[in-house]
Amino acid sequence: MSKEGTLFDQIIDKTLPADIVYEDDYVLGFKDINPQAPVHILFIPKIRIATHNDIDAENMDYVSKMHLAINQYAKEIGEDENGYRLVMNCNKNGQQTVFHIHIHFLAGRAMSWPPG
Repeated sequence: MSKEGTLFDQIIDKTLPADIVYEDDYVLGFKDINPQAPVHILFIPKIRIATHNDIDAENMDYVSKMHLAINQYAKEIGEDENGYRLVMNCNKNGQQTVFHIHIHFLAGRAMSWPPG
């Protein structure tokens, strides 16, 4: 994993502004700057895990906490029963552009498949 910080590290450190909608000791959720749905939130762990391939026994609690945070947020905004899409990209062919894992939470409309 690269020692260089990502823009997500700067958002966690609050040195780069973001529209934060969820925060606890493990997870941060903020609005995507290029939304693909009426509700498009990025959920990130507060430690850098570069890719899905880097999830292991030492950091898996952060990943679990991300999913719990998403469940809580979906319920808070009333999208838990309507449904939503979760997307996590991994490496080049998966179109990952920021090497700090993140889950895209997409809601507020019916999703289609394939996504495009």
